[in-house]
Amino acid sequence: MIKKGDLFFNKVTIIGVGLIGASFALALKEKGLCKNIIGCGRKENNLRQAKKRRIIDDYTLDVSRSCKDSDLILLSTPVGAFTDIIKLIRGTVKKGAVISDVGSVKGSLVYALESLMPKGVYYIGSHPIAGSDSSGIDDARADLFNNARCIITPTAKSNKKALKTVTSIWEKFGSRVELIDPLKHDEIFGAVSHFPHVVAYAVVNTLESIDSDYIKYAGEGFKDTTRIAMSSPELWRDISLFNRANLLKMIDIFRDNLDEIVRLLEKGDSAGIEKEFSKAQDLRMKIK
Repeated sequence: MIKKGDLFFNKVTIIGVGLIGASFALALKEKGLCKNIIGCGRKENNLRQAKKRRIIDDYTLDVSRSCKDSDLILLSTPVGAFTDIIKLIRGTVKKGAVISDVGSVKGSLVYALESLMPKGVYYIGSHPIAGSDSSGIDDARADLFNNARCIITPTAKSNKKALKTVTSIWEKFGSRVELIDPLKHDEIFGAVSHFPHVVAYAVVNTLESIDSDYIKYAGEGFKDTTRIAMSSPELWRDISLFNRANLLKMIDIFRDNLDEIVRLLEKGDSAGIEKEFSKAQDLRMKIK
């Protein structure tokens, strides 16, 4: 797997060749980190297009066969499929292989995946903070991860060599790598990513409940607020369920904040409303 001190893989398997999986493949190729990339997924037409565009070198719909002799395996499907995939491939994966993922949820899932690893096979969780509301290969690009933050979530049981390998991959891609505890990861990204997605879906559904015809009058403010509601429902269904404990806490806090605005509106308290909005503006301006 490691050649002459440099990061190099003879065979890489990417399970789930969407925006992130395809961009990962392109980045590997651009950086000269691999010899052969095999794609695997549910939709043959997508895999065929990925091969035609030279994103991957070959493909198969058989997930177990796709992982045979692979040095590196990347899980890039909705997170709800991760454990089933590991159970399917664990009898095929060779010793010394490294398995990673690009899922937005870590937490207890990291420990579950870690416990399923065959002897001599190592799992390291990763989460690149990159992408868009698009989930297809049409927007894939080799520089997607350049200067993007990538969170890696090792545990006390993580193999040090595997951790170094996964960290090095993302650093080669130009990512700003940060190591965070898996449970802490889900607290953080529940707040700054998962919760906003849930709210965006709810905002659009609220418009549907009022009058769906109003959507034609939506301007840039509505588009900016709800852009992430165009993200894959399947992907975000899994993320929401896996991180539901954190989400439920955040929704309760959100409800309290919304109730405060309701109270101020009912009182006609203009100064109080402005204070609430200003507080939000001040924190929002800290995003660089």
